[in-house]
Amino acid sequence: MEFDLLIKELKTELTFPLPGREMQLAMSSIRRIREMMKWGVSRDARRSSVLILLYPGPVTGKPMIVLIRRPDYNGVHSGQISLPGGGFEEEDLDLTRTALRESHEEIGLDPGAVTILGSLTELFIPPSNYLVQPFVGYTSAAPEFRAHPREVKEILQIRLSDLMNDKNRKKKLIRLRTGIRILAPCYVIGENVIWGATAMILGEFREIVKRVRKRNSARRSRG
Repeated sequence: MEFDLLIKELKTELTFPLPGREMQLAMSSIRRIREMMKWGVSRDARRSSVLILLYPGPVTGKPMIVLIRRPDYNGVHSGQISLPGGGFEEEDLDLTRTALRESHEEIGLDPGAVTILGSLTELFIPPSNYLVQPFVGYTSAAPEFRAHPREVKEILQIRLSDLMNDKNRKKKLIRLRTGIRILAPCYVIGENVIWGATAMILGEFREIVKRVRKRNSARRSRG
């Protein structure tokens, strides 16, 4: 699907009711589901947001998304693959600006080059006590990314087609920093294992892209 057409269709699709919690939970471990059922959303959860950024590949022009690998540290998300984003600050005024500010800090993304298409379903992350609002945006050209030396170990540029490929959706034993191993749904793209909250957010986004493709295919078949 051509990049410009995808963006146009996504802008429309994101005005419709979202796939919601069902698609998030489809990419959640049993452990996470139990945590969510037991605790719900914490009253003191910190508001935060992340950005799913779409952009045309610099060579192919095909849709890409950007992820980051967190550094190894003594924390719940050590070494994990995440979407750019972070916690709300008073200076942000709203969560859209949070996502853009954090993306600028983490990967050098120019906020002025980003057009926000819409948002996805909020997701509470019990281990870090964050209530995350995902946003979907795009840039018309491939950005020149720059990793923050302390916050980002690696910038990962992923083809949307690889995320959409059902063969890359798997279940793997994931070792938590506590030493416990859990069986979790994930996306395995090359050497990259995307699981946890990031996989849950991308699971809903993936369903939205599927809807767009299905509607576009039906339109073509009608001639």
